Amino acid sequence: MNLTRRAALALAGAGLVGCTREGESRWTAQWVGAAHERGHRLRDSKSGSLGAPALTQRASVIVVGAGIAGLAAARGLMRAGVDDLRVLELEDVAGGNSRGHRIAGMGCPLGAHYLPVPGPHAHEVAQLLDELGLRRVEQGRVLYDERHLCHSPQERLFIEGQWVEGLLPPVEALPAAARESTLAQYRRFAREVQRWVDDHAFRMPTARAAWRAELAALDAQRFDDWLAHQGLDAPALRWYLDYCCRDDYGAGSAQVSAWAGLHYFASRHGFHAPGEGEAERDGVLTWGEGNGWLSAKLAAPLGERLRTGCVAMRLRELREGVELDVWNEREHRVERWQAAQVVLALPLFVAARLVEQAPAALAEAAAAQRHAPWLVANLHCERPPIDRGGAPPSWDNVLYRSPALGYVDAMHQSLRPHPGPTVLTAYWALGGDDAAQAAAARRELLDGAAASWAERVLADLARAHPDLPRHVRRIELMRYGHAMSIPVPGLRGHAALQALARPQRRIHFAHADLAGYSVFEEAFFHGSRAAADVLRAFSRA
Repeated sequence: MNLTRRAALALAGAGLVGCTREGESRWTAQWVGAAHERGHRLRDSKSGSLGAPALTQRASVIVVGAGIAGLAAARGLMRAGVDDLRVLELEDVAGGNSRGHRIAGMGCPLGAHYLPVPGPHAHEVAQLLDELGLRRVEQGRVLYDERHLCHSPQERLFIEGQWVEGLLPPVEALPAAARESTLAQYRRFAREVQRWVDDHAFRMPTARAAWRAELAALDAQRFDDWLAHQGLDAPALRWYLDYCCRDDYGAGSAQVSAWAGLHYFASRHGFHAPGEGEAERDGVLTWGEGNGWLSAKLAAPLGERLRTGCVAMRLRELREGVELDVWNEREHRVERWQAAQVVLALPLFVAARLVEQAPAALAEAAAAQRHAPWLVANLHCERPPIDRGGAPPSWDNVLYRSPALGYVDAMHQSLRPHPGPTVLTAYWALGGDDAAQAAAARRELLDGAAASWAERVLADLARAHPDLPRHVRRIELMRYGHAMSIPVPGLRGHAALQALARPQRRIHFAHADLAGYSVFEEAFFHGSRAAADVLRAFSRA
């Protein structure tokens, strides 16, 4: 049907359809995932408003939250023979920020889209990859199944009207007057990072790195301030470092700590200036559905132990166990669970609302954290967009000086011999440069129509692909109001986080929030640690 522009705009306002200029294709847009009202049920509840539970059920252990931390905790317990456990999840599927999705039969991510090959200290993740057949050791060498490693080319940057290989802006693409000074600053920053690499000061998971005064000094200041003190002010370098912070932490270099800014590089692949010992970037594991592939593998053994659509509302620690009231979204009723032990694999600010008579450290940790809102947009395209030349289409495609983080091609891992329909997954980190910006973005994300956000996503990507709007048929968007903890100054060394990560009596905390930032390795470590704490508590009983 040939819609008039007025009718199309009316539908767009309702969040149902988007329309480009006359003669171009129209596309539908919609939000996916649970409605935010489900998550806000706990926030908006009042004391005594729950009502009596419709039934009471029992288990040895309850895990609240089926993100990566909760799935890791359940895995650790089941491996130790604890079969009588239940995992309760607010969403309709497990995975948290690592959920997968499908559009037109093609897998695509709703959140995290890759896992770097684990370093020497991420023992738990390495063991998981061994079990899944992704990793093996032969004659002392670690080998990965190449079908699951990111295929080449891996990443590219759109700058000055063309695509270039890699994400660090090449000096050749910069104004002539800025090239020499920018290259010198690339080299200086590389030497600074290498100093910390050689010192082994940064590890992942961070709990396995010794904390000392030098690191505390970095944690006490903003990354922006540290860079300014070092005289590192080249616009291309500062854009790249800000992009890296937004990519891993959800907020820019003006908000994260200097410890976090350096940790991004020194705990993994370092920083390599052009022409100076440049090494191939560490491999990453990825799938069409992103880390949803991993979360599905972790959730599969749970079977009926996994209960989705359950909103935890109130948790009480009793003399002989714990008592948890939940809202069952499908049955529209309150249910009560009783158990000997509970693992709270939830953001700490949510856990603080949930636990009655919570430890002081929980309230302190929740107050110290800020969380970044995120938008993930999956664009179903009838054909790949046309390139403007330069580096060939890659898995990760980033636009220089964009407010977003670029896009990944869900079909990049496909072995099909010719191009065809695909899904482009665009990421927007909305943590901004301060708490006020993050709060404003969160409100806009909550109140905005799907079509309005889809228009913004398309407008950004059209800078590199002007033909893209003509090929898009459907845009499905996932919004996260509090996607990840931002490692603001003072958070990494906060005593409250250390206290919550220690063994508890009956209520154990397991979430990437305990590391002060959110990545798969940290979530998996804290989930595995919490499972071990539960087992120790059982052995003492």
